[in-house]
Amino acid sequence: MSAGEPGSVVRRMLLGSQLRRLREARGITREAAGYSIRASESKISRMELGRVSFKTRDVEDLLTLYGITDEQERASLLSLAKEANVAGWWHSYSDVLPSWFPTYVGLEGAASLIRAYEVQFVHGLLQTEAYAHAVVRRGMQGASEADVERRVALRLERQKYLVDERAPDFHIILDEAALRRPYGDREVMRGQLQHLIEISERPNVRLQVVPFSLGGHSGESGAFTILSFPESDLSDVVYLEQLTSALYLDKAEDVAQYEKALKELQSDSPGPSESRDLLRGLLQLS
Repeated sequence: MSAGEPGSVVRRMLLGSQLRRLREARGITREAAGYSIRASESKISRMELGRVSFKTRDVEDLLTLYGITDEQERASLLSLAKEANVAGWWHSYSDVLPSWFPTYVGLEGAASLIRAYEVQFVHGLLQTEAYAHAVVRRGMQGASEADVERRVALRLERQKYLVDERAPDFHIILDEAALRRPYGDREVMRGQLQHLIEISERPNVRLQVVPFSLGGHSGESGAFTILSFPESDLSDVVYLEQLTSALYLDKAEDVAQYEKALKELQSDSPGPSESRDLLRGLLQLS
């Protein structure tokens, strides 16, 4: 899969949303739909959210239950089901990834707009190779050097999204704490700051820094990412990473709360130009 090409994760979400609309249009409950394919109500829920892969037989049976008899429409949805089951390029890194992260990589690669706030360290899409090594080694203590290298390689592969011809818009807000917290030695940090200054000049990247001088702010709950997609059928998704799992929020009311927090952060923080000046100041001090 090339950078920027919609991944199987998004295809699963698209197919799931279409199956949900078809079911609701016929007034069929999830329980009845599950019974028709010898599955539970929760299995239908997971299918409609794009959280699981699709068996061709299950999709065929559901389409029949929902009264879809047009061969062209059925073929289109069955083709989508087949594409949804294709493993993404990141599948080969699954041995060094936490179980919840491949879903995020697929969503990230298909997003047209990525908005994020980071406080612990520089966002993965903006890390230099040396800084990424330091972050990964800290997070994977006891791991072999080979596993560290593979995790870093995945991170660098993800960064190709930002320079692809179909690159997403990336609006990132970094807390000053992330810029002052050392990962690696002095040269690693200097290289990371310089890289941030340079990449922030890209037309698709909007980088702002939340300075310590701001005091308390709307990002008090911690880091988060909001992913938006070009497909009108897909709602925005908020990604929250935890120590042993991750949350994917797509309910409108949840997304709205995080969008509100992000807009307040953007409004309260210095703009991109002033943030570059702040980065230059930190570089001179390092």
